[in-house]
Amino acid sequence: MIDLYYWPTPNGKKVTILLEETGLPYKVVPLNIGRGDQFTDEFLKLNPNHRMPAIVDHEPLGGGGPLGIFESGAIMMYLAEKAGKFWPQTPREKYEVTEWVIWQMANQGPKLGECGHFRRLGTSQGDQSYAVRRFTDEANRLYGVLNNRLYDRRYIAGDEYTIADMICYPWSIAWKSQGQDIEEFKYFKRWFEEMRARPAVERGMAVGSEFAEDPSKLPPEELERRRKILYNQRARPAPAA
Repeated sequence: MIDLYYWPTPNGKKVTILLEETGLPYKVVPLNIGRGDQFTDEFLKLNPNHRMPAIVDHEPLGGGGPLGIFESGAIMMYLAEKAGKFWPQTPREKYEVTEWVIWQMANQGPKLGECGHFRRLGTSQGDQSYAVRRFTDEANRLYGVLNNRLYDRRYIAGDEYTIADMICYPWSIAWKSQGQDIEEFKYFKRWFEEMRARPAVERGMAVGSEFAEDPSKLPPEELERRRKILYNQRARPAPAA
């Protein structure tokens, strides 16, 4: 059994899509990142970067005791290797998939996240027009990267459906709120619609939908507590020797 520390964000949904595609048994452990559950000392033992998702595999690949893994890309590589699916192991194909997994982690996820952040922020923290323009344009460039990649192949890493597709899809569903027009990217759109139609993708995207919170129903003191721990984070002191 795999324990999945999870909240329904694009980074979490990458992993639930893969778990649904492989059929590996898993249990969701809700980690409410809006409430700050990721900052508990218990979770920091599993993920020193205090971010979601993370897993603990109680029957790990290679045997031995429970194995904890953090970072969604590493989790997906591990699960695909364990299942023997969606990550070819011949060197040429393996590293083509790996390139795109790393591309998503280093480019698509962070830049689209910043795009969404600044587009939602408004003027409460001053004029954000430069940041909005910068990251909206970068989002457009990244959609173009995918579009150009997909014009002559069915999937991101070629003709085979892999973790490269699964890791990129959840971040792309918010294209409209990222200031993009999907009609500008016809090859991406074809891939996007094929991904959306996969039953396991649909199931993976739906995991945790019952966890949704309505911030307007939270008391003011709880909203203030959350603001203090979630925004403008700085380094945690190292433990005393």
